[in-house]
Amino acid sequence: MKGVILAGGIGTRLWPLTEITNKHLLPVGREPMIWHGVKQLVSADITDILVITATHHMGSVVNSLGSGKRFGCEFTYRVQEEARGIAHALSLARSFANGGKIVVLLGDNIFEYSIGEHVHEYTEQNVGARILLKEVGDPERFGIAALDETMIVEIEEKPALPKSNLAVVGCYMYDTQVFDIIDHITPSPRGELEITSVNNTYISRGQLAYSVIRGRWADAGTFESLREASALLLSNDNRILS
Repeated sequence: MKGVILAGGIGTRLWPLTEITNKHLLPVGREPMIWHGVKQLVSADITDILVITATHHMGSVVNSLGSGKRFGCEFTYRVQEEARGIAHALSLARSFANGGKIVVLLGDNIFEYSIGEHVHEYTEQNVGARILLKEVGDPERFGIAALDETMIVEIEEKPALPKSNLAVVGCYMYDTQVFDIIDHITPSPRGELEITSVNNTYISRGQLAYSVIRGRWADAGTFESLREASALLLSNDNRILS
């Protein structure tokens, strides 16, 4: 199985820090944010990793990560020239995936525990996709999974009346169908190809499984959540718990 880290975007919510660097190179704990995603994939025995980022900071990302030798992995790099959404960025991984399963991480998501157990569950899943969920106290801020017993029946973005408190976090596992699905989804009102549209297509096919993560999680996209993510990793000396 291969890994994909999505590290594009312009990080407007973290301006002016992102005026001079990629959001995913900002420090979280004692290391650049993007290192956490790399270490998460390696903790799940995924060592062939594609990093997708924007044009203006690609050089800085490559300078930080290098070949992958220091992490025990190998990197491939792709440029997303236009900010057209998460699903659009993922479409750039088509040739890299080469017909196999992939694990996709958003580069600003920080997990206290290794995703390895969930990746193992996915290797035993014959077809479809798997997403990770986390219980949250403010579900109206997130994409929320509505469940019917053991199945996900719908994912709603920032619902006013949430049907659960289970937020969809930034780790997705897909089979080769994902690229055909991306080819056929329509842009959202903001002109982007949304990952929620991809996941809802898998739901319509009865092929979206899920796992609920342990421990703390942070989406380091705002100053408040960046501080939370940094405190999380500092408390563990930037180690990923197993």
